Amino acid sequence: MTYIAVNSYFPSQVVSDAEKLSYDYGLKVAKAIEFEWFSNDTNHTRYDSNYRNFHELRLYARGEQSIKKYKDELSINGDLSYLNLDWKPVPIISKFVDIVVNGIAERTYNIKAYSQDPYGVSKRTAYMESIIEDMRMKSFDEFTSESFGINLAQNEPDTLPGNEEELALHMQLSYKQSVELAEEQALNVLMDGNNYELIRKRFYQDLTVLGIGAVKTSFTTSEGVTIDYVDPAKLVYSYTESPYFDDLYYVGEIKTIPINELAKQFPHLEQSDLEEIIQSSSLYNKDHYQHSYSYKENDKNKVQVLYFNYKTYMNEVYKVKETSSGAEKAIEKDDQFNPPENMEGGFTRLDRVIEVLYEGAIVVGTNKLLSWGIAKNMMRPKSDYTKVKMNYSIVAPRMYKGKIDSLVKRITGFADMIQLTHLKLQQVMSRMVPDGVYLDADGLAEVDLGNGTNYNPQEALNMFFQTGSVIGRSFTSEGDMNPGKVPIQEITSGAGGQKMQALIANYNYYLQMIRDVTGLNEARDGSTPDKNALVGIQKIAAANSNTATRHILQAGLFLTAETAEQLSLRISDIIEYSPTKEAFIQSVGAHNVATLEELQHLHLYDFGIFIELTPDEEEKALLENNIQVALAQQNIELEDAIDIREIRSLKLANQLLKVRRKDKIARDQKMQQENIQAQAMANAQAQQIAAQTEMQKNQAITESKSQLAQVEAQLEMQKMQAEGELKMALMQKEFEYNMQIRQVDSDSLNRKDKEKEDRKDQRTRIQATQQSELIDQRKNEKPPKNFESAGNDIMGGGFGLGMFEPK
Repeated sequence: MTYIAVNSYFPSQVVSDAEKLSYDYGLKVAKAIEFEWFSNDTNHTRYDSNYRNFHELRLYARGEQSIKKYKDELSINGDLSYLNLDWKPVPIISKFVDIVVNGIAERTYNIKAYSQDPYGVSKRTAYMESIIEDMRMKSFDEFTSESFGINLAQNEPDTLPGNEEELALHMQLSYKQSVELAEEQALNVLMDGNNYELIRKRFYQDLTVLGIGAVKTSFTTSEGVTIDYVDPAKLVYSYTESPYFDDLYYVGEIKTIPINELAKQFPHLEQSDLEEIIQSSSLYNKDHYQHSYSYKENDKNKVQVLYFNYKTYMNEVYKVKETSSGAEKAIEKDDQFNPPENMEGGFTRLDRVIEVLYEGAIVVGTNKLLSWGIAKNMMRPKSDYTKVKMNYSIVAPRMYKGKIDSLVKRITGFADMIQLTHLKLQQVMSRMVPDGVYLDADGLAEVDLGNGTNYNPQEALNMFFQTGSVIGRSFTSEGDMNPGKVPIQEITSGAGGQKMQALIANYNYYLQMIRDVTGLNEARDGSTPDKNALVGIQKIAAANSNTATRHILQAGLFLTAETAEQLSLRISDIIEYSPTKEAFIQSVGAHNVATLEELQHLHLYDFGIFIELTPDEEEKALLENNIQVALAQQNIELEDAIDIREIRSLKLANQLLKVRRKDKIARDQKMQQENIQAQAMANAQAQQIAAQTEMQKNQAITESKSQLAQVEAQLEMQKMQAEGELKMALMQKEFEYNMQIRQVDSDSLNRKDKEKEDRKDQRTRIQATQQSELIDQRKNEKPPKNFESAGNDIMGGGFGLGMFEPK
């Protein structure tokens, strides 16, 4: 049952600051809180209702819930005398709680501080602008460096990003101001000093079991900053519907402390005050806890004290006066200061409304207000000094209309059914009997072993149990049919087995219901993995189970972030007010001496705090798969894979993977183009060399041909010269021969002409002779005369050449 107060008995906040500081006002606030949480008009106060519900949930989570309901279920009119059962609850819920809490607590994280004050932002902007300028002037800087040996770059050229995407990653991964490093180290030192990891496991347990978790930070000049675990069962707070409790105006916790500790914390209490507190507290407890539970602590030497924060507002008022030099002087006044309009001297009122936090403590059930006043060292964000933070950080991720739901709360009904099934199984098992045998003594009496003895029952049982054989007779000694021919028969009782199977199925059903309701499947706890299921499918199932409980993880990260932010604000208090300032600075500087100087002025900065959660195994597997795919396709180098694996943020790791992949592809394309160009240049050079070789070859051939031509020409000249000389000699000889021939020819012509003339003369004489003979023939009419010489034509007819010899 969840009890929520509907009436408000708080004093008005629209009163003066002086009245708010008064003892009576603080007592009214404390009694109003007490009335909301400890009023027993409904027999159960809101505080008791929360305490009881949370206590029962914790018992369920431990497997120690009350067994009264189970006894009532199985008893008959309250009588359990016939039941001999083991009533101890089955710790089924504790298994699922441990799976969730241990799995989430193992997730590591990093606290990141981001300087968001104007100086830090301007410093970051200046660095980014210098990077952008170097990116734009990169080619010019390279030219000046190569040509003149002057480096004009403001940053290391080898680490410059290639584009805006790489620049954004560079600013997130590589750039870190020294003051941010100092802040992160200071936060880690404070958390380690307060054993925050143990506190973190406790509030994760509360978030899983109760559905709500809380942490408190405080500052004292003696102890410095402390982080305390807060039990949600002892929390009191104003009504809210926000899961993050960001609209509370009061919050506190109940602590049961001994009287000696009370006197130590509040030294102004006198002996009479302590006696009055003990007496009033005892009467209150006796009257108020008449329906108390066994787990309530009832020690007369201890009292319940309500420590609370109360948020209201106050007016900061200043009297502004104009001095003789024309300047203005501001003097702080109370909120009642209101100069009249006709006041001389140039006085004016300047005011603003700011939130303020009051701290108080009261002994529950008494009117003894132990302390009341404005909280010292209030946490105000530097971005807005009008706001104030509570000392408590609370979160309930599954709260609706003030009602808180939790993982354990959803499954208590199924756990009850599993417990009842377990008890029923015991009951069925207690009523089950083993299988027996039926022994027919008359049938044994009819059996003759042949050695003069009969078959006795002991021997028959021994033979049956050792060999499984039985000796029997079909006929009696008189020859009749023997009805007991099988003297031993088994007796089976199978009714209990069916009931057992039904109860086991029922048990598994409710166990599966717990898995379905919580989302914690078999792949998450690894209890019964399917041998036929692929590994990838089981990983997907485990990832879905992690998604079902992600709200618990996110709630815990919210508490861690809120705590870190409060510590960041309280670091200013340590450096400005705490006497442990030097020890704190040295403890932080021990990790990095370079941050000592920054720590001296750490309180002047304003930081944004972020929680960087490391990836879980499934996310790492997905990232590793992406890396392996990129490596297999040769899209990234091995060095890129190493850098990506070192990044804790999965988002930044994937972004870096994409950037490195693009760079590698661009480099490969550039290299390919360069290879093509180099190949083209090599081909051109080869062609040029071939052309030069061809030219040289042709030139050599030409030269050799020219030389050969010259030789040939010389030889030709020599040949021609020799030929000329030979020709001249031949011509001379020819001339001489020609002259001789001419002489011969001339002589021959002369002879020929002479012969012709002689022959002509001879023919003429012959002709004349013949003519005269013809004339003579005509005249004398002589017969024809043959002019051919008889026998002169034949060389062998006694012809001689003597007649042709010269005369």
